[in-house]
Amino acid sequence: MGFCWSGERGGGGLCWGRHCGPCCTGWVGPTVLLCTYGFFSMMRPIEPFLTEFLTGTYKNLTTEQVTRQVYPVWTYSSLVLLIPVLLVTDVLRYKPVIILQGLTYVTSFLLVLVGSGVRSAQLALFSYSVASAGDVAYFSYIYVVVPASRYQQVTSYVRGAVLLGYAVGGLLGQLLVSLGGVSLYCLAIVTLVSVSIGLITTFFLPMPKTSIYLNGTDSVRQSQPHEGAHDLRKRAKSVVAAEHVGRIFKNLLQDCKKCYSSAALLFFCIWMATGRCGFYQVSGYVQLLWVQIQPQNVTAYNGGVDAIGMLSGAAAAVAVGHVSLEWSVWGELILGGFTLLIAAAVFLMEMTDNIWISYACYIIFKALYMQLITICTFQIAQALNRKRYALVFGVNSFVGTVLQSVLTAIVINAKSLHLAITSQFFIYASYFAAISLLFTVRGLYTALHRRRAAVGEQPERDTDLPQSSHL
Repeated sequence: MGFCWSGERGGGGLCWGRHCGPCCTGWVGPTVLLCTYGFFSMMRPIEPFLTEFLTGTYKNLTTEQVTRQVYPVWTYSSLVLLIPVLLVTDVLRYKPVIILQGLTYVTSFLLVLVGSGVRSAQLALFSYSVASAGDVAYFSYIYVVVPASRYQQVTSYVRGAVLLGYAVGGLLGQLLVSLGGVSLYCLAIVTLVSVSIGLITTFFLPMPKTSIYLNGTDSVRQSQPHEGAHDLRKRAKSVVAAEHVGRIFKNLLQDCKKCYSSAALLFFCIWMATGRCGFYQVSGYVQLLWVQIQPQNVTAYNGGVDAIGMLSGAAAAVAVGHVSLEWSVWGELILGGFTLLIAAAVFLMEMTDNIWISYACYIIFKALYMQLITICTFQIAQALNRKRYALVFGVNSFVGTVLQSVLTAIVINAKSLHLAITSQFFIYASYFAAISLLFTVRGLYTALHRRRAAVGEQPERDTDLPQSSHL
């Protein structure tokens, strides 16, 4: 079941526009549904207060249990699930995985609301990790239902809806707690209602007719006129499945080799993966830091801070789109410089005992990250065609999750360093400082290399992002 609204006639679906009739080429309908789903699935007012909810009188978990036993489940589960979900997404043609994502969001917050004990919280975080892995399907869906001419436009709408939903959720939660005196339990109910609306929306998305890596399967079979229907039926299903899996992995390996053949593109992917790791570690455990330094007589403003940080990040991301700069020359140096500012913000969060300074540093941290991840996304998308963009997005996310799992095992696991929350943030600040050093050195090399090229030396071809053709 699906609707598309464009005023164009064709086959399949209903068209809500200037004409009423079937439509197969509309992009407005899927875009509206994707934006609606993105908004409601991200509008989760309980999330900025989740640590307080779990450690308070509602669930009575200790801070130690939440830090060592509950939150790491999301990291480790995401590592295991990301690649299988990426492969299944293509086979199932995206929509079923998006529905699964909506369903697991509902399951996760239902467990948060009615469950009790560590096991229930762990199961909720596992369900949440399934939903997080489904982001691959959500963002890849655009490329198979929207015409290439609308790609940039629709991507901006979808990402804007996601950021707006997250910001509205944080702001709504803060207003209800601070001004309305609403309990955190009610915030959990509002969150459950919101993600349930998102789940209902997914059922109306149109089902794609093709996938990215298997869209050539039918044409390959049709190109064999001597192989009749009877002969096809004689094939064992296991053999056919093996052929499909083998074709998928072969295409993946070939595309990965082509995508990461450019040194400059590789470095933008490195920042996307490493930056993702650091961002989710900081944002995932910052509430525990705030619980420790929060004065007893001061209202928590986690939701407002999250909303301001997200809106500031969105504004910074939009501003980057209007900056005219030779990114192939200065991009890596800019990444290095701004990553140093991120490291400084995280380090100050670890040093201060003032909750307001910590709030301000987190807003700066989030805004800078959104700005830099936008730069990386733009540069990667510029160098790739839309088929391989989904692949690179998935691989970068997987690498980032691997790094996050390693970092979690080192600094949080009870059998390793078992660091206190402030010491953890010192490690995170050092992590970003190391990334900054890498990209600053690389950026200086690239800039000096280009300067020598400007006076007559031949530049190395592999230091440039492809401009005339897409990988």
